[in-house]
Amino acid sequence: MRYAVLGPGKRVRAALVYAAGLACAPHGRLDATQLKSLSLAASAVELIHAYSLVHDDLPCMDDDDMRRGRPTCHIQYGEAMALLAADALQPLAFQQLAQMPISPALIVQSIHVLSKAAGSLGMVGGQVIDVANVGNLLELSQLQQMHRMKTGAMIEGSVVLGAIALGANSEVRQSLDTYAAAIGLAFQVVDDILDVTADSQALGKTAGKDAQANKPTYVSIMGLDASRKFAEDLYQKAVDALLPLGQSAQRLRELADFIIRRHY
Repeated sequence: MRYAVLGPGKRVRAALVYAAGLACAPHGRLDATQLKSLSLAASAVELIHAYSLVHDDLPCMDDDDMRRGRPTCHIQYGEAMALLAADALQPLAFQQLAQMPISPALIVQSIHVLSKAAGSLGMVGGQVIDVANVGNLLELSQLQQMHRMKTGAMIEGSVVLGAIALGANSEVRQSLDTYAAAIGLAFQVVDDILDVTADSQALGKTAGKDAQANKPTYVSIMGLDASRKFAEDLYQKAVDALLPLGQSAQRLRELADFIIRRHY
């Protein structure tokens, strides 16, 4: 479990939790209780993300032997132990949310958000579509729906959890929802671009896996240049959504810049 969670990684989802919380905080400052809530929420999304990566790398899924620049969990510990470690990480995420020092109603809301983002209507459901369509030519709208679920749902959920932890009002939540939807989709577009333009050392995982597996991607459907333009358009939509939040959303802008403008 520690190997899966505490190794190298970008921690983008956790960073989004903190950044969303800062965007909702008065004058962009957090007190100790707010910081604890955000830390627990950030831990929860990272635990879900880490478990999903362990499962993704298994021979029955993507069958990969490298993750985050080192052997995948099942290569290091065997398939059975990797599967069990990932299984244990998932409930641990909800244990983190249950400990947040916020109202019981907000805790329930947080658990609902994360469970929906991670489950059949979100990450797992998107993965099902992905596995079921290897070798198939998807329409662009179908590809976008798959990635909104597979990748976007957890990114959106991370932003929402940060807002819930700070008790954000509906107006702020609307801006954050628009930002998160755009940045969540853009994250996958950039991943698809990097899969064909970056090497394995830069990625920290095996480059070219999507093409080798004959998976539908933005690059295979739209082409490389159009995919880059689409990513930039999504970036602009994300940062425009933050305008009403002013300077308090600076960290979210910086994360958008990091996500969209990774080397490609």
